[in-house]
Amino acid sequence: MSHRKLFAKLMIGSAVFAAMTPGHAAAPYPERPIRVVVTSSPGSGLDTVARTLSDDLGSALGQPVIVENKAGAAGIPGTQEIVASAPNGYTLGLVSSNHAINPSLNKSLPYDSVKDLTAITLIGTVPLVLAVPAKSPYKSVQDLIKAARDKPSVLNYGSSGAGSALHLATLLLETKAGMKMTHIPYKGGSALVTDLISGQIDAAFLAIPTAHAQIKAGTIKALGVSAKDRLALLPDTPSLQEAGVKDYEYVPWIGLIGPAGLDKDKVALLQKKVSEVAALPKVKNAFDAQGFTPNVSTPEQFLDTIRRDIDLSATLIKQADIQPGS
Repeated sequence: MSHRKLFAKLMIGSAVFAAMTPGHAAAPYPERPIRVVVTSSPGSGLDTVARTLSDDLGSALGQPVIVENKAGAAGIPGTQEIVASAPNGYTLGLVSSNHAINPSLNKSLPYDSVKDLTAITLIGTVPLVLAVPAKSPYKSVQDLIKAARDKPSVLNYGSSGAGSALHLATLLLETKAGMKMTHIPYKGGSALVTDLISGQIDAAFLAIPTAHAQIKAGTIKALGVSAKDRLALLPDTPSLQEAGVKDYEYVPWIGLIGPAGLDKDKVALLQKKVSEVAALPKVKNAFDAQGFTPNVSTPEQFLDTIRRDIDLSATLIKQADIQPGS
C-alpha cells in the first residue's frame, strides 16, 4: 500500500473516531431555557396551570421553563407565535380547547390547527358544572330538561359568548336532551355569574373554579357536571350522564403543543417529564384546589382529542347557525 493511500485511510478513520467521541456528539436537549407561550392572560386558568407546572418541570428537565403570556382573540395570536417558531423544542405553548373551536369561528386562521403544530401531551381537563340560581324551582337536571321541553325557548341560559366552550356545552345538552332554551351571550364571566346569582338567567354552564366558591356559599345550585363521572370537588353532584342525559360529555382541556416538525425524541422527553411532574403530590393537590383534573396523554391521544373536538365544534356551531368571522 502506498504512503498516500495509507495516509488517506488513517485520516478517514480519525474523522470517524472523532465524530463518535463525546466532544463531537449532539448536545443533549435541553441545553438552555425553554419558553412556554400561554395563549391567555395572566391569572387565567390556562396561566395558572402553566405556572403550577413550570418550576417542577424546569427541575425535571434541568433547564428553566419560562412562562410568557400572549393573550387575545381566543388564543389565536399566541398560537400563531408557537406554530411560527423554530421546531427545536425551545418554544412551546399551552393551549385550551378554544384551539379546537377557532377553526369554525374564523374564516381565515393564520395556521392549520392540526398540520401546523406538534401535539405533545394533553395535560388535563377543566370540567364544567350546570348551575341554576339558588332559588330556582329546578332541583335536578331532569327538572330543567322537562321545563325546557314543555316551553321551548322560554327558559334562557348564559355563556361567555357565542361559540365559547360554555355555549357549546349547552348546545350539546340541548341536542342530547331534545330541548331548547334561549341563549344570552356575555362578554365576561363575572357578569354571567352575577346574573345567574340574581336569577336574571335560568341556567348556565360554568367552569368548576368559577362555580365552586358560589356553590359553597349557597348563591347558586349545581345540577350536574359535564364530565363522564362525578368530581371529587363536588361529590354530591351527578354527572349529566348519571342524571339521565345519554352519552353526554363535554370537558374543556389544556394541552402542550410545539411547532410542526418537532423531533420525536424531544416530544417523548417532554411528555414523560410532564407526566412525572403532574403526578407529584404537591402539583396534584394544587390542581385539585383549582378544579383542574390532570389527565396526561400520549401525543397521539392528544392529537386525536384535538381532531375530535374540531369536528364536534364544527357540528354544534353549524347547527346553531353561528356565522364565522373574518
